[in-house]
Amino acid sequence: MELENFMEAGRSWEIEQLEQRRAQQGRRYLEFLRLAAMSAGVYTLPAGATDAQSPHREDELYYVVRGRARMKIGQLDEAVKEGSVLFVAAGVEHRFYDITEELVVLVFFAPAESS
Repeated sequence: MELENFMEAGRSWEIEQLEQRRAQQGRRYLEFLRLAAMSAGVYTLPAGATDAQSPHREDELYYVVRGRARMKIGQLDEAVKEGSVLFVAAGVEHRFYDITEELVVLVFFAPAESS
């Protein structure tokens, strides 16, 4: 990612362009913003995939851009689809499962995700 002065100038992105960059890198996750207070990325899981993430040290907010699946967050278990917004507190076990349509999710970490 190119270093830019987000604090003064701001920045915008198109989800399709982020998805293309992510696919070109052959990864499921592409971070596109990093500041001390937060980081953001796009996370994609194909239908039938296994989500192997583990708890993070940061709070997370997920916004489902498209797709269908279920998500387990601690004891909470619910269906997610386009437009779903989910909060996961730091340290809480969570994962997407039963992914029936490719899942494209914006992920926001606060503070920025650890390396």
